[in-house]
Amino acid sequence: MFRRTVGAAVALLAACSKPAPPPAPAPAPSAYLDSSGRDDVLSGGVKMIPVATPRGTFHVWTKRIGNNPRIKVLLLHGGPGADHEYMEAFDSFFPAAGIEYYYYDQLGSFFSDQPDDPSLWEVDRFVDEVEQVRTALALTKDNFYLLGQSWGGILAMEYALKYPQHIKGLVISNMMSSIPAYNQYAKNVLMPAMDQKALAEIQQLEAAKKFDDPRYMELLIPNFYTQHLLRLPADQWPEPVQRGFKHINESIYVPMQGPSEMGASGKLEKWDRTADLAKLLMPTLVIGARYDTMDPGHMEMMAKRIPHARYLFCPHGSHLAMYDDQKTYMDGVVQFVEDVDAGKF
Repeated sequence: MFRRTVGAAVALLAACSKPAPPPAPAPAPSAYLDSSGRDDVLSGGVKMIPVATPRGTFHVWTKRIGNNPRIKVLLLHGGPGADHEYMEAFDSFFPAAGIEYYYYDQLGSFFSDQPDDPSLWEVDRFVDEVEQVRTALALTKDNFYLLGQSWGGILAMEYALKYPQHIKGLVISNMMSSIPAYNQYAKNVLMPAMDQKALAEIQQLEAAKKFDDPRYMELLIPNFYTQHLLRLPADQWPEPVQRGFKHINESIYVPMQGPSEMGASGKLEKWDRTADLAKLLMPTLVIGARYDTMDPGHMEMMAKRIPHARYLFCPHGSHLAMYDDQKTYMDGVVQFVEDVDAGKF
């Protein structure tokens, strides 16, 4: 230590006897953080994209993070009628992997326009919206990865079936290819495992359409949501999840999904694309979780029927496995994207 101290003193005296060198130039930002030339620099990556609909033109909110001309992931949130906020866990993983990604609030969701028009809440119209967003963001077959979680998984499958020529890689996260099968799984597997007294009261409230009754969520949260939606005590749910849940647009969610995650009873009740899985020819990752509202066995079957698919199983996860089995989930998604990008899939 003494010799190091003397050495430092000598160096200091030498420096004082010479003119100070010019300061070193600031290091150039990495390519990933370089937004020069991008048209969203002023807004920090945010764009409000016009979307044409049968009821006029509205605007949807998107936000770009990162810069990678080879890898661009568009995130489709669940709901329907939720928003991007609960997906903010990707911020802890995608930048380190150099993945450029886009948050996106679908029409009717919190940061986007919210027209009061039930005719807009149809699967086909949402698919057309995704295509308009893709075009506006200049995502192409050479770099476009589509990741849909929950309802976003339905939307991703529908988009991939209609516009396969644009997609480099597809991720179907926590979503079965059949709502009837989802309902059967809830009825035959999940509901019998619940507290039957609580289940009966939940079903009574649903039959009476008392979805706004505080008792409804008081029963659902401990008896179903903390078991199958996110396996943490509700008061420990990550802040982005709590924030996002406060912003769900019930006027979209209830007509399309139904009143809760305990099965679907809305417009999506008869949706089924299982017979079309073989038409998904792009590299695909299917993500299932042991405690999910979605049958993990069904998810594995999907991966086997899709010609170029990989199955990622989250043994500790539920519907939001990106939180309660985070490392398995995120490592699997990043590995998939990297493998497709490298031509190793």
